Amino acid sequence: MLTNFLKIALRTLWRSRGYAAIHMLGLAVAFCISLFLILIAYQQFTFDSFHADSDRIYQTYLFANDPEKPVRTGAMPMPVVPALKADFPEAEAVTRVMTGRKSLVESGGTYYEKLINYTDADFLNVFSFPLRAGHRASALRDPGSVVISENMAQDVFGTTNPLGKRLRLGQDGQLTDFTVTGVLADAPTNSTIQYDALVRIERSPNYTARLNNWNDGGPMVFVKLPDHVDKAGFEARLKPFTLKYFTDRLDGLIQKKAQPDERGDKLALRLQPLRDVHFNREINDGKGTPIAIVYVLLGLAFFILLIACINFINLSIARSVTRAREVGVRKSLGAPSRSLFAQLWGESALLCGLGFVVGLTLAVILLPTFNATFGARLTLAQAYQPGFIGLILALFLLVTLMAGGYPAWQMTRLQTVQVLKGNLKAGRPSRLRNALLITQFTLSCLLTCCTLIAFEQVDFLRQMPLGFDKEQVISIPVGTQVDGRQVLGRLRQVLAHDPTILSLTGASVNLGKGRDRVTSRSTFGFTSNGKEITSDVLFVDYDYLQTLRIKPTAGRDFSRAFATDSANRVLITESMARQLGKPNPVGMLLGDDADTTGNKAQIIGVVPNFQLYSVADETRPIILYLSNNQPLHYIFVRVLPQHLPGAMDKLKATWATVAPQSPFMGSFLDENVDAWYQNEAVFSQVLSLASGVAVVLSCIGLFAIALLTVEQRTKEIGIRKVMGATVPGIVLLLSRHFIRLVLMGLCLAVPIAWFGMHQWLEKYAYRIEISPWLFVTVGTGALLITLFTVSYQSIRAALMNPAKSLRTE
Repeated sequence: MLTNFLKIALRTLWRSRGYAAIHMLGLAVAFCISLFLILIAYQQFTFDSFHADSDRIYQTYLFANDPEKPVRTGAMPMPVVPALKADFPEAEAVTRVMTGRKSLVESGGTYYEKLINYTDADFLNVFSFPLRAGHRASALRDPGSVVISENMAQDVFGTTNPLGKRLRLGQDGQLTDFTVTGVLADAPTNSTIQYDALVRIERSPNYTARLNNWNDGGPMVFVKLPDHVDKAGFEARLKPFTLKYFTDRLDGLIQKKAQPDERGDKLALRLQPLRDVHFNREINDGKGTPIAIVYVLLGLAFFILLIACINFINLSIARSVTRAREVGVRKSLGAPSRSLFAQLWGESALLCGLGFVVGLTLAVILLPTFNATFGARLTLAQAYQPGFIGLILALFLLVTLMAGGYPAWQMTRLQTVQVLKGNLKAGRPSRLRNALLITQFTLSCLLTCCTLIAFEQVDFLRQMPLGFDKEQVISIPVGTQVDGRQVLGRLRQVLAHDPTILSLTGASVNLGKGRDRVTSRSTFGFTSNGKEITSDVLFVDYDYLQTLRIKPTAGRDFSRAFATDSANRVLITESMARQLGKPNPVGMLLGDDADTTGNKAQIIGVVPNFQLYSVADETRPIILYLSNNQPLHYIFVRVLPQHLPGAMDKLKATWATVAPQSPFMGSFLDENVDAWYQNEAVFSQVLSLASGVAVVLSCIGLFAIALLTVEQRTKEIGIRKVMGATVPGIVLLLSRHFIRLVLMGLCLAVPIAWFGMHQWLEKYAYRIEISPWLFVTVGTGALLITLFTVSYQSIRAALMNPAKSLRTE
C-alpha cells in the first residue's frame, strides 16, 4: 500500500514538475530563512538557562521612584554583599561580579590581553560553569588565587597543567602575582557573564576606598535563594535592609517629594530572576537584547512560513480542478475518503519534506554568510539540542498539516456525481484563496513598511548632530600593556613638527566602538542644593576640545598656562548647567552638599552637549576632568584632510616606536560612530531580508496563481477575443482582481505597521515621525509589482490565437 502511494505521488509530482518546483523552492527558502531566525531567537531565550538551579538565582537591583522618572539600576554599592551575608545568613550564596576592560596577563615574559572578572568566592556556588580542574569549594578562597578559562589555559600554558602556576595580572602597567587554582569551562555564547579569568573582588582597583561607600555604583550582585525561600518573601524582608543602609539616597528622594509606588516603596532593593537579566536593558545599563526584538524575529519566521504555506494551499486548491476527475473516478471505484486523504496529504508531505531538506542544505551553505552579514554567532551545534530538534519537528508537522492537510481534505469532500458530470463548483475554495492572498499581501506590505521605517530611523540617527566633528580623526586604543599618558607624551614629541598632524589628545572613553570593541562608563552622583544629580564622568587630556572641535559656550578650556587645572578643575556640558540651575555656573564649586573636606571641583567652562555614548539614548550631562592620576585609554589624532589616506600608515609606524609592546588598533572616528548604530542597522537588515523573501515568495505564488487562472479561463479569453475584446481590456480583466486584493491587503497592513513601528520608535530618545508618503510609496510599489507579475501571463493569454484557444480547451 505504502509503495503504491509513493509511486503515485512521485508520478503526480513529475507530471506537474513545474508547480512542484515552485512549491519546493518557496518552502525551501522559507525553511532556510526561518531556521536562521528561530536559531537566533532560541539562542536568546536560552540565555543563562544552562545553570543548575537557575530558577533560584536572582540579580539585585535598586528601584527609586524618582518624581521625574522611576529608575532601576543593577550597579550595586561595593558593601552590599558583606551586608547581605551578615543580615541574611539563610541565603545560600551571594556574589559580586564586576567586568571591566581587558587586562594585561604576563606569564614567562609573554603578554596577553584577557577579560578579567572580579568576583567573590561564592561565584562558583551561585553559577554552575563546569570546573575542569581544581576544587569548587576552595578555588577562589584565597585572595591571591585566579581561576582561568579553558581557552586562556590553552593560550597561556598550552598542554601544560596550569594548576599552581603563577600569573601576573593588572592594568595600566601595574601587575600583581596570582596563583592558578582552577580551570573553568569557557562561557557559552548564551551566557550573560563572559570571562577569561576570575579573581577576588578585593583585588579590584580602589576596592578599599569603595568598600564603605553606599552611594557608589559598581558590580552586579547575584543571590541564590534556598528552595523554601520565595522571591516575594525575600523582597519583603529586604525593605528594612534598604532603609538601614541606603539612607542618603532615600533622603534625596524625600527632598524631591517622591511618592511611594504601587508596592508602597520610594526606594527598594529588589530581585529579578536570572532568566530576565539578559533582556532587562534598563537595569544593566543598556546591555542585553530587548525581548520585544526576539518576539519580532519569531514573528518574522512565522510570517515567512505562513506566506510559503499560503502559496502551497492556493496552488493546491487552484489545481484541485485539474485533479477533480481523478478523485471522482477513484471514489466511484470504492476508494474511501481516508485513503484519498492519505494519498493527497502524503504527496504534500513528500513535497514539504523535499523542501525542508533543500532548506536545511541551504542553511548549512549560507550559515557563514549569514553570520558575517548580521554579526550573528550561530552554530549548527545549537540545532542538535533536543529542545530545538523538537521545535523544528513540530514546526515541520505544522507546516505539512497547514500546507497539505487542508487542500487534501477539501478534495476528498468533492461530490463524486457532480465531479463526473463536470459540475464542480469552486466558490468556497475561491473565497478562501482570496482570503489567503489578502493575508499574503498584508504580510508582504507590512514587512516592507516596517523595513523602510527602520532604515529611515537608522539614517536619521546617522545624520544627527553629535556635538563634535568626527571627520579626519583617528582613534587609537592604548591597550593594557602601556601607560596611556606616557604614550601620548611620546607621540606629542615625535609628531610635534609634523605639519600633517593638527592636534593630539587622550581620553578615558572612546567615541563610538573602536577595534577593541570596548565600551566603559563612569558615572558620578551627588546632591547639589538638595537636588539629586547624576552625570557621566570623562577624563581627558589637554587639547580634547580642540581635537574634536568643540567650542566652549562659557568660560575656557583646560590650559597648560593654569597649573591648577590639573587639580579639581572641571568642564561641564550645558545639560549639567541646567541641572545645577545656574545660567552661568563658571566659578561655581561642584560637589556633594555633605562634602566638607574642601575637595569640591571648580567649574572653569561650559561646553555644548555632545554624544559620549549611543545616539539611541538621550544625551546625559557630562563632567570633564583633566586626567592627572586617572588612566587614558584612548588617543585621538586629528590630521589634515588631504593627508588622511596615508595618516593611518604613518601613525602605525610611529606607534611601533612609542609603544612597541602594544598592538596598533587605530580606526577612523567616523567608522567608530557608525558602530553605534550596529543594532539598529542589523535589525533593519533582518527586516529587509524578511520583507524581500516575503515579496519574492508572494510573487512566486502570485505568478503561479495567475498561470493557473489563465489556464482555467482559456476558453473564456478566446470567446472574448472573438467578440472583439482588446488586448489591454483582457489584461485589465485578468489583473483587476489581483489589484483589488493588493489594495485590501495594503489597507490592513498600513495601520498595523504604523502602530507597531510607533511602539518601536518610542524607545529612542531621538526618532523620526512616520510620514504618510512612506505608505503611499509602499502601496505604489506593491501595485506595480503585482501588475508586472500578473501581466506576463495576462498579455500572453490575450495575444493567443482565439481559434487555437477554443480548439484546445
